[in-house]
Amino acid sequence: MSQDLLSIPCTTLSGERKTFGELAGKATLVVNTASQCGFTPQYKGLEQLWQRYRERGLVVLGFPCNQFGHQEPGSARDISQFCELNFGVSFPLLGKVEVNGGGAHPLFVELKQRAPGLLGSQRIKWNFTKFLIGTDGQVQRFSPLVKPQALEARIEALLG
Repeated sequence: MSQDLLSIPCTTLSGERKTFGELAGKATLVVNTASQCGFTPQYKGLEQLWQRYRERGLVVLGFPCNQFGHQEPGSARDISQFCELNFGVSFPLLGKVEVNGGGAHPLFVELKQRAPGLLGSQRIKWNFTKFLIGTDGQVQRFSPLVKPQALEARIEALLG
């Protein structure tokens, strides 16, 4: 992940403030998530990517977001329990964020600028939009329709 992305502050689901500095030299998959979405089963595929590639340098980060159909209404504890019990999620989940509008988290503002969507749109259209960030800061964007498993070849290429 590039230096400017590494300095962006975030809050973990447990409320701890940190930056992404610990991700230096790693490939990172950032996903805006939700517990009550038609794409919620993708948590399983995200966990599989985390388990398969984390030792080789991939970090998967889930950012719960309630901006789309109010599909993430729960508290941090609710989200954590839901993800762990239903999908065995062990990859890092960050605090609930907004990804669009004036309250958008700075990470998503930067990711949308680096990897705009269809026709140059910077708006994220729904939950489970994915951003794959190389160690060089290059960002690839994938729609919610792209299942986590479909990213394996790109992840392999980033990890070498």
